[in-house]
Amino acid sequence: MNNPFGHAPAEAAGGNPFAAGSPALQREPVSFSGRGGEYFGIWIVNLVLTLLTLGIYSAWAKVRRLQYFYRHTTLGGAAFDYHGDPRAILKGRVIGFILLLAYNVSFQFSIIAGIAVAVALAAVMPVLLMRSLRFRAHYSSWRGLRFGFDGDSGGAYSVFLKWPIFSVLTLYLLGPMWHQRMKAYQFNHARFGGAHFAIDAPVGVYYRIYGAAIAVVLVGMAAIGALLGTLADGNPAVFALAPLLFILLLLFVQPYLSARLQNLVWNHMKLDGHRFESTVSARRLYGIMLTNLIGVICTLGLFMPFAAIRLARYRLQSVTMLCAGPLDDFIAGQAQDAAATGEEAADLFDVDIAL
Repeated sequence: MNNPFGHAPAEAAGGNPFAAGSPALQREPVSFSGRGGEYFGIWIVNLVLTLLTLGIYSAWAKVRRLQYFYRHTTLGGAAFDYHGDPRAILKGRVIGFILLLAYNVSFQFSIIAGIAVAVALAAVMPVLLMRSLRFRAHYSSWRGLRFGFDGDSGGAYSVFLKWPIFSVLTLYLLGPMWHQRMKAYQFNHARFGGAHFAIDAPVGVYYRIYGAAIAVVLVGMAAIGALLGTLADGNPAVFALAPLLFILLLLFVQPYLSARLQNLVWNHMKLDGHRFESTVSARRLYGIMLTNLIGVICTLGLFMPFAAIRLARYRLQSVTMLCAGPLDDFIAGQAQDAAATGEEAADLFDVDIAL
């Protein structure tokens, strides 16, 4: 993986431990052909119609957005595609809205009612999130073959309920372990046709990444405190700058986390005999995010679609598939498996709770 602002050796945290020793692997880089001006038209129509329909069109807007990004992302000369049903997405959003409303309103009646609703939410939310993962996978495809997700409710309760509780009780000392378990659940149960993904990212690397980020935040907060203390001599109003400086500090750290975690996940991912390589540079990602932020502020938000395209292009095109054999043979084998086993009934994936 990368160091905070540049490239690191392959054996460093998040680096691909397989790429260096696999010179015979065929490299198939991911490419992205989306353009800001083109996507701006989709974005502005989605925004206007969502506002005019009081949010109802947001489900159709999500499908249009995902289809644009999927269809402009190619691997091995073939584009991905998204086939989600906006009505199912709308159903998921209605369910989510009702649950959120019930949670907020219940505490207006009594603490007991609020706690009861919170417990009910904790009981149902892991299943809804599991179904959302199934929905997104089932309605995604490449070369005409669908992806899939076979995670069960037991695993969902573990990663979406048990580990979050453990993290809170330990003041987030188990947070990195929770993240590692969540990615393991997400990808170890994912498949393409009949081929299963697998991830073996060690939990120790998650701790090193988060530990470095926390160390930077603590040092930054100390520096901010010292700076404000110096400037506030005789002018206590200076402390009003503290929230802004803290936000800027988090914006400084976020590209580091994004780059290191993306590289960690994809550099330890495999699909049958095929592996992946991600080479996101935190330094370059920081430059993209900073200029995107400046563009969005200066244009009062109109630069947002251009910012999304710039960010997607860099992150996607940093990923390469390391193929153990010809992709055409691999696809042909998966197509035969899919034809033999059949696809799951679509009504099993009829809800999408935004993750």
